[in-house]
Amino acid sequence: MELKFEIYIGGTPEQVWQALVSPEGTQLIFFGSSLESTFETGAPFAYVGPGNEGDRTVHVYGTILAYEENKTLQLLEHPGPSYYSNHAELESTITFTLDVVGGTTKLTLVNDQFTDNHPSISKARDSWWFVVSNLKTYVETGKTLDFGW
Repeated sequence: MELKFEIYIGGTPEQVWQALVSPEGTQLIFFGSSLESTFETGAPFAYVGPGNEGDRTVHVYGTILAYEENKTLQLLEHPGPSYYSNHAELESTITFTLDVVGGTTKLTLVNDQFTDNHPSISKARDSWWFVVSNLKTYVETGKTLDFGW
């Protein structure tokens, strides 16, 4: 199973990158969660924010597989412990790639290599559209979308 999303964003790769990795950007586009890591290949990461376990709920965690600033971020991810008791066995790969296309940045997001019977596939299929739409709006306008939640 491969989920692939491509979107063109009216901003530089640096602006898109900051929205993807900075605490300010990730809190706005990833449902209140911050991406915590040292941002080195092989380093652990976690998206942490309000949720089932309070303000420091780990929603997703794993290992950074590739990190090239303003270009590529690839993650081996697991759902947070509060979602599934077998969270460590469940994994997929998420890859963000940024390319300059004229005066825009093309974001390609691929979520694939899901373990068999991964229970989050349908949720990921639906949720990524919110994330990429919010990312595009945030970079282009400085605001996020109101999804009515």
